[in-house]
Amino acid sequence: MKTTILIIDFINDIVNEESKFANSAKAVKDKNVIENANKLIAFGRKNDIPLLFVKVGFSSSYVECPVGVETSLLSKAKEFGAYQLDSWGTEFHPKLDFQKGDIVITKHRVNAFYETDLALLLKTLKTDHLVICGVSTSLTVQTTARESHDRDFNTTIIQDACADSCSEEAQKYTFELLSEIANIKTTEEFIS
Repeated sequence: MKTTILIIDFINDIVNEESKFANSAKAVKDKNVIENANKLIAFGRKNDIPLLFVKVGFSSSYVECPVGVETSLLSKAKEFGAYQLDSWGTEFHPKLDFQKGDIVITKHRVNAFYETDLALLLKTLKTDHLVICGVSTSLTVQTTARESHDRDFNTTIIQDACADSCSEEAQKYTFELLSEIANIKTTEEFIS
């Protein structure tokens, strides 16, 4: 199988403890999620597996931001000045092994496929196996994995390279649900 690794939303506004918006920062730190993601990234680099880094972000006008959707997680971004492209908040966390020249996909919604170039890039790369890690498990990872499955990709989620601000029970339940459509593995299980 031709594998591609997707690394989602390891940006400062989501995972850096210095950000006032980073609800997942504690879980990311406590569970060594960035360190596990870096092991996965290193494995990809060593084995010539394409790496696609995804980030949520909006222009300074926030024209792409959802408006009038009460339940949208992103609709308050403008009010709080969050997720603004070309700012510290949308830079990848300094501990993440993101390198100049890596491919970056910018999304404006939760799902990494929605209105992005992700599907086109995967087709160009001839991908049939998508490996996913990132934040947050119950939202971005889950919606992206479900879309990956519906687009007929073999899908693997790297459990210990994912984090969420929800309870441990909710995260466990999310992985149980996702195990119906994806392989759930630890970093070490996938690498070996």
